[in-house]
Amino acid sequence: MAPPKTTLNFKKHQFRMAMLSQTIKALAFKTRKLFQKGDQVDVASQEYGFIGSYYTATIVSFDCTNFQYRVKYKTLLTDDKSAPLEETVTAAEVRPLPPDKNETTPENDFHMYDMVDVFDNDGWWIGFIYWKIGTKCYVYFPTTGDKIAYPSHVLRFHQEWSNGMWNSSNKREDVDLY
Repeated sequence: MAPPKTTLNFKKHQFRMAMLSQTIKALAFKTRKLFQKGDQVDVASQEYGFIGSYYTATIVSFDCTNFQYRVKYKTLLTDDKSAPLEETVTAAEVRPLPPDKNETTPENDFHMYDMVDVFDNDGWWIGFIYWKIGTKCYVYFPTTGDKIAYPSHVLRFHQEWSNGMWNSSNKREDVDLY
């Protein structure tokens, strides 16, 4: 005996809803790179006090239904410091590792107002240089309000991953301050 027509329509409705949901999720994440188990990535922190920082991690697994990755961090440890921290993050928080710092940053090539990433506290933090003396760069971090001096060897130019490619936000302009 065939199921009642309303049950059949409900099952079709559920199927179509699931298919459309998957299609929309795929479109929403279309420009995102899908990573495989074992890939090295940067993970953007969404935790208060850490927004504006990225941490290197390895992909452990991918949940394609919810577009989430399980990652194991390279520099972050569990609370008892016995093992690398693992957590689940959204696909939007994950990007490929940026080009090697040595490929993109000639020594002593930083200038005032350059957007940079600074390696500090086990991760890369986004800020900009607001003063420079010799090889010391004074960096302001808008997400925390901190102003800290760093040697240039812990800086790299900030780049954003967009539409499948790395884009630098540093367009040099001569600025007369006086």
